[in-house]
Amino acid sequence: MIFDGKKLAEEIKSSLREEISTYPAKYGRVPCLSVLLVGDDYGSQRYVASCEKHAALAGIDCRVVRLPQESSEDDVLRTLEELNQDANVDGILIQMPLPKQVSQAKVVEALDPKKDVDGVTDTNVAQLWKQKKSDYSRFSVPCTPRSAMRILEAAGIELDGKNAVVVGRSNIVGLPVTKLLMNQNATVTVAHSHTKDLPALLRKADIIVAAIGQPKFITADMVSEGAVIVDVGINSDPATGKMCGDVDYENVAAKCRMITPVPGGVGPLTICSLMENTRDCFLRNL
Repeated sequence: MIFDGKKLAEEIKSSLREEISTYPAKYGRVPCLSVLLVGDDYGSQRYVASCEKHAALAGIDCRVVRLPQESSEDDVLRTLEELNQDANVDGILIQMPLPKQVSQAKVVEALDPKKDVDGVTDTNVAQLWKQKKSDYSRFSVPCTPRSAMRILEAAGIELDGKNAVVVGRSNIVGLPVTKLLMNQNATVTVAHSHTKDLPALLRKADIIVAAIGQPKFITADMVSEGAVIVDVGINSDPATGKMCGDVDYENVAAKCRMITPVPGGVGPLTICSLMENTRDCFLRNL
């Protein structure tokens, strides 16, 4: 099965739009997402433009606050505090990367956890690791891991007792998705740059979540027949310049029970998760 992330994303946006259309009568307004964009990074600008488009499709008010590349750390923190205090802003996304003169750690620390739509604050990280079941309504879970779990659920993949390998241990993808898999009773191994004999480890996996950030790193000889692969990677193929994942899709797909393509797999659902997190922040903060 080649999982169609675009189709599921359209279904989620349609459901969200229908739900949120009732909010003005119930609550007096719709949820508001504010995106703080500092600088002129091309990838960031594209992603933020996509956020604006998909928020409109879901019925969510999206306001982008743009600051110049040369903005000081104080400028960014001051702007963020204004958003924290704005009662009409329900969710805040700090678009990364920030310019080198701005400390990402300081900015994240200053973000109000109640408005954290990507689960990056210490409060939300702690809540994730404290929970024993995945309850996305209580706090914000990082968008990409939430999307990966949505895909596995929609594809009907049984996780209980299965061997899962997460390739990558980042705070925003690898570690959160590890905890979410554990909540579903999967037995999870986290692989990283110091892992010995990664191919042998992957061949024993029922489920692989690839989040290492290296184009076509996982090849067919590393994957067993019938494996399930969620490819989170977004890379540029050095041979063609086209977007590709962390998995050598063309050669691996035929061996898989289910695989997500890049593009068209996890990506469309990540923005949907951002919209769902914004909705959840709005409802929690009423």
